[in-house]
Amino acid sequence: MEDHVTPRRVVIIGGGFAGLFAARALRHAPAAVTVVDRRPHHLFQPLLYQCASGILSEGQIAQPLRTVLRRHHNVNCLLAEATDVDPGAKTVRARRPDGGLLELPYDDLIVAVGMRQSYFGHDEFAAHAPGMKTLDDALGIRRRIYQAFEMAETATDPRERRRWLTFALVGGGPTGVELAGQIREIAGHTLDREFRAVDSAEARVLLFEGSEAVLGAFGPRLAERAARTLRDLGVEIHLGTTVTGVDANGLTVKDGNGASTHFPAHTVLWTAGVEAPPVAAALARATGAEQDRAGRIAVEPDLTLPGHPDIRVTGDVMGLDRLPGLAEVAMQTGAYAGRAVRHSIEGRKKRPKPFKYVDLGSAAYICRGRAVVKAGPVHLSGRTGWLAWLLIHLVFLTGFRSRFGALLSWAVVFASGSRRERAFTMPDREPSPDPPAGRKPPATSS
Repeated sequence: MEDHVTPRRVVIIGGGFAGLFAARALRHAPAAVTVVDRRPHHLFQPLLYQCASGILSEGQIAQPLRTVLRRHHNVNCLLAEATDVDPGAKTVRARRPDGGLLELPYDDLIVAVGMRQSYFGHDEFAAHAPGMKTLDDALGIRRRIYQAFEMAETATDPRERRRWLTFALVGGGPTGVELAGQIREIAGHTLDREFRAVDSAEARVLLFEGSEAVLGAFGPRLAERAARTLRDLGVEIHLGTTVTGVDANGLTVKDGNGASTHFPAHTVLWTAGVEAPPVAAALARATGAEQDRAGRIAVEPDLTLPGHPDIRVTGDVMGLDRLPGLAEVAMQTGAYAGRAVRHSIEGRKKRPKPFKYVDLGSAAYICRGRAVVKAGPVHLSGRTGWLAWLLIHLVFLTGFRSRFGALLSWAVVFASGSRRERAFTMPDREPSPDPPAGRKPPATSS
């Protein structure tokens, strides 16, 4: 009689870099792998700002998870949002987009949920200052940026026009710096001579940072070069500031001396701070794991939770050695966790070596031909930094078509300054109220 062995059930929560690399590491393992994510695609988050600014299309930075993992015959992808974990019953509870509930049993669990935008206790800011963590966020920001110039073109009040031509960004990390540089390039190069009533080059870009340097994690030398490049572009940098209020008309900022200033702006973008999603808190409560202020979960050196060797936490939500929230950290922790599970399934008795992060560097694109790259003792900036940035991102983009398409788009932007991906949609307007009784609505042409 033929023996039937039930494969080990591995559930991976999240289809980002950590979840994807964990699934890839389990490709040839005798396991039934389930990847559950609230979105059906794998997103190359480091290039979201290029989608938002019109350089790249959404298809160049996002690939369907089922397509990416189609040759992994032991992997199944589910569209649902994980909401809770029951370590005793070894199940993950998830909610489908239609509200239906799922219970996913597991033998091994890999948590790769990433982080979401944090407003430091002021969630009311989100209505007027969107963050950029998802594809929807990037497309919404694209609409805000290009719509602002259109609205300025038809504004009759000079003060209103200035508000439309003022862009305020909160957070001087890579995303804030990259977006600030892109908006100045859009204003000064992409849209020049396209408008009649306004000069797009007069747009103001304000960058607010709470510390004393933009890109502080890159070190003083590269931080200063990045700041100098931004100022040369026309970005106004405000350091040592704290945002105390955001509304439809702008933001209020307090400086290091305690003085408050209101900056009128119709476009405010939030790129400061991250926090763990709710499922991370649910997991911590269920397992007794500790979390830091941002919600990152403390783990053992092998990425398992204390007392729960069957649960591994990876990527941005993992709190180990104060590692930065970089794509490379997510890739390496995801691959490590996947290999550890595979070795366990294969019956290897030797305990895995502690996870050790190999720092391959950080990079930030500022404008055409200008980027900063830090890789250990190697510090690059200017044109050399831009070429290094280009190579790094080409290597890690998912799929040949995405790489080729991105390279072509970058070549067009670098050569001409034009951007092909400027299309945006407008939200539907509220329907007009019914006409008064006895009055017919106006006729419309067909």
